[in-house]
Amino acid sequence: MQTARAIIRNAPLSPQKGRLVADQVRGMNVGKAMECLLFSRKKAAAILRKGLSSAIANAEENAGADIDALYVARIEVTDGMTIKRIRFGARGRVSRINKRRSHVLIQLAAKEGK
Repeated sequence: MQTARAIIRNAPLSPQKGRLVADQVRGMNVGKAMECLLFSRKKAAAILRKGLSSAIANAEENAGADIDALYVARIEVTDGMTIKRIRFGARGRVSRINKRRSHVLIQLAAKEGK
């Protein structure tokens, strides 16, 4: 079985919000997954679409795979680094703002039947 993958590191995206979109496209054919991400209104969809197109290009160039036979075998959104900022409040108080980042792994595989 041919596999190809793409990794996006430190994407400006909360992992929790990214996993919601990743769960929608897991196991889909590549064409159907691209269409689903194209019409999604979430911020994570644009980032995952870019990673998916990179994985498709890797499969085509390195493994010589047929694009019609590919599907999303594995997609993970894990924690990246967190940028810590502060926000000033009333009476001299300070609260912390965590700007979360995430790592995205997209792995494609070819179906056996084709």
